[in-house]
Amino acid sequence: MRMTKQQIVQELLGQAVQHASTQQTVRCFAHANIALCKYWGKRDTQLNLPITSSLSISLGTLGSHVQLQTRPHTDRIQLNDQTLPTQHAAYRRITTFLDLFRHSNRYFFDLQLTNTIPTAAGFASSASIFAALVKALNTLFAWQLPTSKLCILARLGSGSACRSLHSGFVLWHAGNQPNGMDSTAEPLNTAWPQLRLGLLITSSQPKAISSRQAMQHTVTTSPLYNSWPQLVQHDLVCLQQAISQRDFHTLGQISQANALAMHATMLAARPSVLYWLPDSVKQIQTVQQAQQQGLPLYFTMDAGANLKLLFLQQDEQIVRQLFAQLQVVDPFVTDLQQAAT
Repeated sequence: MRMTKQQIVQELLGQAVQHASTQQTVRCFAHANIALCKYWGKRDTQLNLPITSSLSISLGTLGSHVQLQTRPHTDRIQLNDQTLPTQHAAYRRITTFLDLFRHSNRYFFDLQLTNTIPTAAGFASSASIFAALVKALNTLFAWQLPTSKLCILARLGSGSACRSLHSGFVLWHAGNQPNGMDSTAEPLNTAWPQLRLGLLITSSQPKAISSRQAMQHTVTTSPLYNSWPQLVQHDLVCLQQAISQRDFHTLGQISQANALAMHATMLAARPSVLYWLPDSVKQIQTVQQAQQQGLPLYFTMDAGANLKLLFLQQDEQIVRQLFAQLQVVDPFVTDLQQAAT
């Protein structure tokens, strides 16, 4: 049976008491994540239920920091030290999400968000924001919910937020139930210390069309979309096998091809959706030229202009020479203090 967001929240929280100390300040962090096999298309747009499963890798210590406490009268939201006006789209989206948890106690919140990745630029910032926010609410109200239930709550804010509650490789199950209770994420618990990600920031500006809008437009208008679910099913099997066998070439080839296939569905939409910029194309060509010369280097792209590179630690210096502005990420360093040393 299909449920509303509010019914799902009530089902998960049960009889949990909604009391928070007005003096308590909660600080939480959630990893940004990059999909290797993409989430592109929803079977339920209200509950953010995906048409297909997906597989991601976290960006190590990059993501969203949240500081949360209660306050009187109205919500106040700061993003990277800038107070958001009430008419701002991000303010409305976050406060609408918070409305799910106010219940009879009309709590208002003072929320400070700090992103260590560009916001709304194809780095899944909304995923890490809602994941960190749900973790903070869980602590503030002492719900003591397991991560499997937090995944469902975070997904109500942003679909891929369920993947940001874990680190490393994460599999998000599409599920079959109309209420989405079986659509949750789990870590693969497979570390790959030699694997590296490289972030190429072509543009840090917010996208002209949001991922949410582009996704639905693609599903409803692209003649190529019908083949997407079957392709994802194949790619997921190949990627999980490549991860278990530490087969980097297969991991890179499938991730790159899956990203290009997703963008192909967007290009075929009517009218077309194109996120790439001239610099994006130049970077793709540089990667392809390096591949032809035998360098094990691959790329993936989400709904944005920015490339994320996949390579091994042993090739890091060569890759840095190709891309002077590259930001290298070790996806399996998740301790913030360790990363700072």
